Amino acid sequence: YRWLTDTWKDDQFDSLDKHTQWGIDFLERYAKFVKERIEIEQNYAKQLRNLVKKYCPKRSSKDEEPRFTSCIAFFNILNELNDYAGQREVVAEEMAHRVYGELMRYAHDLKTERKMHLQEGRKAQQYLDMCWKQMDNSKKKFERECREAEKAQQSYERLDNDTNATKADVEKAKQQLNLRTHMADENKNEYAAQLQNFNGEQHKHFYVVIPQIYKQLQEMDERRTIKLSECYRGFADSERKVIPIISKCLEGMILAAKSVDERRDSQMVVDSFKSGFEPPGDFPFEDYSQHIYRTISDGTISASKQESGKMDAKTTVGKAKGKLWLFGKKPKGPALEDFSHLPPEQRRKKLQQRIDELNRELQKESDQKEALNKMKDVYEKNPQMGDPGSLQPKLAETMNNIDRLRMEIHKNEAWLSEVEGKTGGRGDRRHSSDINHLVTQGRESPEGSYTDDANQEVRGPPQQHSHHNEFDDEFEDDDPLPAIGHCKAIYPFDGHNEGTLAMKEGEVLYIIEEDKGDGWTRARRQNGEEGYVPTSYIDVTLEKNRRKQTPQI
Repeated sequence: YRWLTDTWKDDQFDSLDKHTQWGIDFLERYAKFVKERIEIEQNYAKQLRNLVKKYCPKRSSKDEEPRFTSCIAFFNILNELNDYAGQREVVAEEMAHRVYGELMRYAHDLKTERKMHLQEGRKAQQYLDMCWKQMDNSKKKFERECREAEKAQQSYERLDNDTNATKADVEKAKQQLNLRTHMADENKNEYAAQLQNFNGEQHKHFYVVIPQIYKQLQEMDERRTIKLSECYRGFADSERKVIPIISKCLEGMILAAKSVDERRDSQMVVDSFKSGFEPPGDFPFEDYSQHIYRTISDGTISASKQESGKMDAKTTVGKAKGKLWLFGKKPKGPALEDFSHLPPEQRRKKLQQRIDELNRELQKESDQKEALNKMKDVYEKNPQMGDPGSLQPKLAETMNNIDRLRMEIHKNEAWLSEVEGKTGGRGDRRHSSDINHLVTQGRESPEGSYTDDANQEVRGPPQQHSHHNEFDDEFEDDDPLPAIGHCKAIYPFDGHNEGTLAMKEGEVLYIIEEDKGDGWTRARRQNGEEGYVPTSYIDVTLEKNRRKQTPQI
């Protein structure tokens, strides 16, 4: 391994310590970079979603915006942009799980492994230093004993050559020389043993222990480099995985742009604002020069004619102004229940939309009634499953809702027939009766919708007495209708709405007009009070000879 051959001679253990620490710091720095990138992706996705939410249409069931192709395309682009924001969130989640989380876990393991290897290296170095100290101490001791032996030898030789020295002094010096020589030999052997031991440990240290530690540090650092490479690849793969879906989002935006149809939008504008009014007629010529050539005797007549002409001109101009709605400002006023404040074509569309909605609600209530009746039959056959009487309040509420919806449908169909100009026979008479009976009291100026003159619809309702006169002519001048049968009330009916007749359960009434398919039958009490009752609430018995026989009540 190159780390061993290039570093052990210079004892670069501390340098390797710094290098591995730098590697961990670099790993953590890259992890911090990935974290900030994740935060950018998350904030970007959040801002995109807020942008989509801000510009998404807030639809209302009462007043829907025209569905122009340009608007639909923009809404589709917003949906695609919302999906695009979702893909940015996927990128952030993938980076957080595959890159950032993996980096933080690996950095923790790397620190633990590096600490263990460095501790092993330091222990090996401390053990080698200890062996060197022991060898050095034995060397110094051997050197000291050798010097002492040399001194003892010199002292012995001096005394031995001195003729004045006694035999005892010479013998003592000789014993001292032998002792020092013996101690020097022992220290020599100790030093030799320590030196041999140190050389062995040093060889082991530099050729076994340190190479193993360097090898482990090198493998650790290479694994760190490989992990960085994998994270770089994962960082790019997180983005690359969502590219196909992002491409589909962009393709969806392009398709939305291609779906814009200017001619269709123009036709929708025409359909939305089509009024149904005829263009205004020509203004009549008013000759103000006629009185110049009149005689004084004709002045009074001329003046009266002129005043009459002026009044007619004002009336004509007023009518013409009423017809200029399409080219001028709309008349301001409260929105009426029958939409008589709208142009005929718009009024027809609004009424038709309301009728369709009411029919859908009626179908739901009818389905609910059928389900309740089936449940009631099951309870009656199997009392242990439930009490049939517990369904009666809900069934009565459903029946009231059905009656209310049928009345509303009947009333709006009458207004629609009026707009479409459907008249004829008894059907028109009944529609007029229904309108006068069923319209709510809270509606402002309902009479404005009952006239055939478009100018009266624009300028405002006629006088109140004209409507009451029509009502009186409709019902008071005619003879009472003859009874064609009788009926018995199965359920009570409150009859709060105008034109209806309240009845109690078991009450018997005359029938003066059959159900025409709208769910209502016209009935009369003995006191002459008339009105409509729900056909489903009564048991009808028609007389075979309607003109002659009278039911026994």
